[in-house]
Amino acid sequence: MSDDFKSRLQSAIQRGEQRRDQSQNEAKRKELTEEELKRLHTSFRLSLSERIDAKIRNIIDAFPGFRQEALFGEVGWGTACYRDDLLIQSGRRTNQYSRFEMVIRPYSDLRVLDLKGKATIKNREFFNRSLFRNVDEVEIEEFENIIDAWTIEYAEQYAAKV
Repeated sequence: MSDDFKSRLQSAIQRGEQRRDQSQNEAKRKELTEEELKRLHTSFRLSLSERIDAKIRNIIDAFPGFRQEALFGEVGWGTACYRDDLLIQSGRRTNQYSRFEMVIRPYSDLRVLDLKGKATIKNREFFNRSLFRNVDEVEIEEFENIIDAWTIEYAEQYAAKV
């Protein structure tokens, strides 16, 4: 009887180990590989960079005098617009600098898609924001909506200060 128990025990242990191995293999298959995450990040970056460029162009069209600047490299990929206005009051010269930029930061070991936005209106920082999500959890519509919202917010505030 004890031999029968030992063989059943051994069989149960082997079945448990097989189940564990199967679940680990399944979990590994579900996880995205590093290369797949980089490819996905690049795809999102390209799509969102185009949207950023289009929205910044809307600011330039709405407020003549802004100049465009392409941003790429270590800071990320995106677009900025800026203007430097000369103001003379009571014989004194002052410059009034305004800038709006949005970039998608480069892929890093954090495995996130990171949207960075900065806005300055007449020498005053208006906002400095980030939105980030894990690359495998990104909903592109959320980022598109934020890009639109930040652009509209900047346009409204700039129009109020001009």
